[in-house]
Order: sequence, then structure tokens, then C-alpha cells
Amino acid sequence: MSTKAVEAKTDPALLAHLYRRAGFGINRDEIDQLATEDYSDTVEFLLNPTAETGIPEDELKRYLGGEAPHAYLAIWLYRMLNSRNQLQEKMALFWHGLFATGLVKNEHILSSSNQIEMFRENGMGEMREILMDLAKDPAMIFWLDNNENHLGEPNENWGRELLELFSLGVGNYSEIDIKHASRAFTGWTFAQSPPLYPHGYYPADFLFREDDHDNGDKEFLGHTGNLDGGDIIDIIVKQPSCAAFISRHLYNFFVADEPQVPTWNDLPPLDPELIDAMCKAFMDSDGEIKSVLRVMFNSDSFKNARFKKVKSPIEMVAGILKLAGEHTDFRHDLAKYPQSSTFTMGQILLDPPTVEGWHTGREWIDGGNLTERINFAVDQVGDGLSPGIKRIIDRLVESGSLSTPESFVDTTLDAMGPISVEDSTREALVDYARKTEVDDDRSRAVRMIRLMVSTPDFQYA
Repeated sequence: MSTKAVEAKTDPALLAHLYRRAGFGINRDEIDQLATEDYSDTVEFLLNPTAETGIPEDELKRYLGGEAPHAYLAIWLYRMLNSRNQLQEKMALFWHGLFATGLVKNEHILSSSNQIEMFRENGMGEMREILMDLAKDPAMIFWLDNNENHLGEPNENWGRELLELFSLGVGNYSEIDIKHASRAFTGWTFAQSPPLYPHGYYPADFLFREDDHDNGDKEFLGHTGNLDGGDIIDIIVKQPSCAAFISRHLYNFFVADEPQVPTWNDLPPLDPELIDAMCKAFMDSDGEIKSVLRVMFNSDSFKNARFKKVKSPIEMVAGILKLAGEHTDFRHDLAKYPQSSTFTMGQILLDPPTVEGWHTGREWIDGGNLTERINFAVDQVGDGLSPGIKRIIDRLVESGSLSTPESFVDTTLDAMGPISVEDSTREALVDYARKTEVDDDRSRAVRMIRLMVSTPDFQYA
């Protein structure tokens, strides 16, 4: 492997930060290639997914496919690790956390997997289309009982959560708005799919029942008339409170950990100026999420918010698997990572705990979860024979960086990210490097990498 220097237009540490947040990580060789491009061009590449994902779709489904949760999760994890469209996959995860639905209730894998596919396709589009697709999504309809929302007998579950958790936030609507929004979505249901046995899963399709729809006048956020569900969504996305609510969710997911959502009505954003800029982009673009992301990723606030977020379990799992570099081909054991590993760390994809989704930030980490996260990372580093770890070690040995404890630690941190650690952590790592100076270089490097992924600093992105 050559470590020949290239002319860098972008700080490698900034690129590593971008790909930790807008994707699931990136190896050091890839960073060296991207560093020759302007940062803003890399952002545009991420914002504009191409048909060339780098994934052979037919082979992916042939080797990893199947009508079961573990099969779909294996496919999704493979995409997280290998798709060129990293932000597309990260946005699917973002919406999955915000618009939480779960197999624990619907027990229909095609409905859940089709919902993720929907988020993948429209996740950076206009908010109106995102909410319209969500309102017609069988998984969401069943999750929030809109199939039980009938003319003369409205069910308010969907109407309430649409306003409270999905678009406006507490304090930006009234109980009357909930009632009338719910009436507007009567008759929005789905056609029952054929029985599971003996032929397997069939998709459920959206169905509008005109005879079950309330055509009476309604009042919603100052608008009056025979409003239907589409009218309700049109009104929602034009509200400044919608722009603020979605912008703050994006900030919390991509920039820095905010307090938990239920406190947002009482606590201001951590970065009001960036939130204001994101809101302006939302309103000026008719709610196009891509425009909001562009402002966010190019802001100084984002660029400077390095290691300000606790990695979610799936970010932890995907990030360390990318570092190890063993899953660039098809392996059936991929399914065990998003199921068993994230289960012990507190996050099961396709099965969020409640309609609120997962709480984030430091709530990802307690004593038990932290132990599981560290053990998982150390296991993936293993004996240093995985392709990704071998590349890191080759880089260290060829650069001659093991000559002093300080250069050994700093070059290893650079090769693994670049990542940064607290001064106290670096001092401990240098002390360890000093104690192992007489050992074989490659074994020293493996032990140093294992120690680094065990640090508290490694839990942050």
C-alpha cells in the first residue's frame, strides 16, 4: 500500500466527520481520495443519490433475501456498509426513528420493509410528499389505527401523532385541530393482503373508501372547509412550526445531541442560529429536505460539532464493521448484527419501543450497554487479520510511525478516522505505547487499535 501524499482541498478529519454523520463511516484510503475534492462538492454528491449504488441488486436479493425480518435487515445493513449513496441510507434510518412503526404490532415484514424502501426513495424530497406517502403507508395506517378511523366514528390516533410527533410538536395545535384532522383522514385505509400461508408474503396496498370518508366542513389551524387528508398536510407543511420541528430533529440526528423531544416546548434549541437558517431553507424551498440538509452540512456549526453525538447502536455496529472491512461481499451472518448485537445495545431495527421512537444521546449508554458496545468493537478488531484492520496496520508500519510512543498513538488515531480523543485518553494511550515499545510492531498495532475502540471517546461520532 502506498501512503504517497496527495494535494488535499479538504481536511481529512472534516471528511471523516461528514461521513460518520451523513453515512456510516469511511476508511482512510477513501478519505485520501475524497480530500482532493472541495468539501461542498462532496456534500452535493451525498445529497444527490445516483442509480450507481455499487450494489448488484439481483445478487443481493439472491444471497441475502427472504421473507423474514432477519433477511431484510441483512440487506439493509449491507447497503449501509457498501452503498455509494450513504446519505440515502442514513435518511432512511432518520425517518424510521422519527416515524416509528414496528413489527411488534403489524407482524408483516413486507409492510415494514416497504416503508423503509419508501423512506430511501423520498427521504430527501419535499415534506408534503413525505407526509402524503406516510399517510398512505399500510404499516403506519395499521400502527396508528387509521384503518379504524370511520365516518361518524373517528379514531384520533393518527391525527394526534401526525401533529404531535411527526410534524408540528406540542403547543402548535389544539385538541380541535386533532379532532378535525382525524375526520379528514377517515376512509384512508388499506386492502387486506392475502393470507400468509401457503404462498408467502404479499404487500398490502393503500385503499381510499369514499363511502367511509367524512365530507363535512372542518376547522384546522385557521382553515375551514371540506378538508381531506391532503388538505391537512398542505396546511401543516406551510407552518413555521413544521419547519422548526423538522429542522430540530435533523439537527439532533446529524449535528449534536439535543434534550429529548418531550422537552422541546420548554427548552430552546442548542444552536438557534443554525436552526433559523435551516427553517428558512425549509420555507424557501417548499419544504424540500435536501435544501435543509445542504444548509446544515455546509454550516460552520456542523463542521465544528465533531464527536458531539453518542453513536446509536446501529451506527456503532455499522461503523466498526466498515472499519474491519470484512463485509464487502455477501455473507449470511450479516443478519446477526442488526438483530442480536443491537438488541443487547438497546436498538432493534423495525421494532422501535414506542411511537416516540428511540431516545437518543446519553440514553444509549448505561453500564450494560456500554460493556456490550466495547466487547463488540474489540471482537471485530480481533487479531488484526480482517482486511480493514490490516490496511490500518500496513499504513502504520510503512509510515515508520511506531518509532516513538507519541507518533504511534497519533498516527493510529489518524489511520482509524481521523478521530480525536480527550487529552487524558491520549496520555493513557501514549503511556501504553511506551510500555510496549519492545514488542513486535504488528502485534503492538493490533493491541493499540483494540484499546482505542475500548475508550469512552470511541462511543461518540
